[in-house]
Amino acid sequence: METLGIVFTELGDGYLRATMPVDARTHQPYGLLHGGASVALGETLGSSAGALMAGRDAAVVGLEINANHLRAVRSGTVTGTTRPLHLGRSTQVWEYQIEDEAGKAVCVGRITLAVLPKPPASSRP
Repeated sequence: METLGIVFTELGDGYLRATMPVDARTHQPYGLLHGGASVALGETLGSSAGALMAGRDAAVVGLEINANHLRAVRSGTVTGTTRPLHLGRSTQVWEYQIEDEAGKAVCVGRITLAVLPKPPASSRP
């Protein structure tokens, strides 16, 4: 998260929001927001929200993620918001939308998480 400049900005009733700069860290070779950076923001949002919902005795891991890239962004900041579609005992599905500073959709996607028992604390450093 730190490498890409992702910052959580809001936790609300049924959503989690974060921002990410569009700069040299997140550009692809043509100077546009890299699709992989958008997916990294989507996965950060979905996995973090999923972990919050799973509780202290569980862990979440990603099973599948997809993205549709809708609009190019060259600079500024994008904002991602994730909301749950399914919160089951063994799986969760989250949708995410990433918008530019004008509120226009840049990327939409979904992440599916497995909910697992939290492993015991490791004795390794």
